[in-house]
Amino acid sequence: MSKLLFTMLPANTLGLSALLLPIARALADRGHDVAMFNPAPAPAKLIEDAGLRNLRRMSSRSKSIPGFDPAQMSLAWDAEQEFAAMYGNERYTRAATAFYVDLIRRWAPDVVVDTFGLLTCLAARILKVPLVSVLHGNNHPASNGYLWWKGERPHGLPSAAPVINKVAAEYGVAPVTRAIDLLAGDLCLIVGTPETDPLPATARVTYVGPIVWQRDNAVLPDWVTALSRGKPVIWVYPGDPRSGSSPTHLDSIVVSRAAIAALDDAPVQVVLTTGYHEVPKEFGTLPSNFHHTDYLPGLAMAERCDLMVHHGGHTSVNTGLSTGTPAVIIPTTTERESNARRVVALGACEVVMPVDGADGEKHIDVAEFGAKIHRVLNEPDYLRSAQRVAESVRKFGGAQEAADRIERFAGSNTRPVGVADSRS
Repeated sequence: MSKLLFTMLPANTLGLSALLLPIARALADRGHDVAMFNPAPAPAKLIEDAGLRNLRRMSSRSKSIPGFDPAQMSLAWDAEQEFAAMYGNERYTRAATAFYVDLIRRWAPDVVVDTFGLLTCLAARILKVPLVSVLHGNNHPASNGYLWWKGERPHGLPSAAPVINKVAAEYGVAPVTRAIDLLAGDLCLIVGTPETDPLPATARVTYVGPIVWQRDNAVLPDWVTALSRGKPVIWVYPGDPRSGSSPTHLDSIVVSRAAIAALDDAPVQVVLTTGYHEVPKEFGTLPSNFHHTDYLPGLAMAERCDLMVHHGGHTSVNTGLSTGTPAVIIPTTTERESNARRVVALGACEVVMPVDGADGEKHIDVAEFGAKIHRVLNEPDYLRSAQRVAESVRKFGGAQEAADRIERFAGSNTRPVGVADSRS
């Protein structure tokens, strides 16, 4: 049996942990020694609920969310520009890298399995620990970025490579051209399919299909199953409403605000889940046709609802595509806009783009949002398209296939860089 450490960008959102949890749980159930690391409160709660070990208390030097410029994060052309915002501070990057080196040394895994944790990938390279990357297509080095529909990446955009290479050199590690190059592990698994997460044919990756966390014995609570079949059920998941004490471009509170403004007293039933985040106090008492809870099993809820409304996160997109549930998406970052545009191209959703107001808050056209909800609920092509995609993604093995490949990789005596295959 192998000893495995699952790591990720330590953000206080559920997307990355929900991506890794099904794989980690599958490998733990097979007898492997599995631990995860994310010190942020919401992911920590999800990891605990999955019955997996979280190493967040292993070191007193534990870091939570990296310091970053939210404007660059949400408007970034690609992950390289995001990393420049997150890891441009040399002092922070040096200290955080030392923390991850210490974390990996102390846990001493046979393999690190990571998603979007740049400094964990650097630490694994420093310690020569085999690395498996589990990535969205957008975050692979071969991707043409989040704003792919705008053509070539502009010259002169910020890069984290100068700072990363300076820190790496202190450990005797060779420089990289781009920081994002560190994300491509010895084995690289893409969560999605060539249709949902397209990459060049030359990319050395393995597509494993959508991966969404849900316990095997998960059931919806009675109050959800008791919702009337005579009115549409709309599931609203806004993600983290606030990323700081003041408005930032990363905030997803606009999703909840839009849903309340457009659906208050409408002939629909709204289920609002907040991913272990509190409902903002500004909302007061929710409308009578709204039902709130912290968390629900995603696949079960997506199957029960008629429409999903969310912020365009990759895991939210995969949840809907896995169950054939159409959506209306309010993307709150460029990465989420990219995800949303992919689903629009598949015919399974509509998008309402927010705009930044003078107050620093995102705003949307509520009338447009309401009209698109009505359209997706009432025009059958959206449902047919979503169901077609759901049928196509079932050809991929998801979390179990990812676990199979990681298990074989961990048991191998050799670790050639770039071991992967392409499947179209």
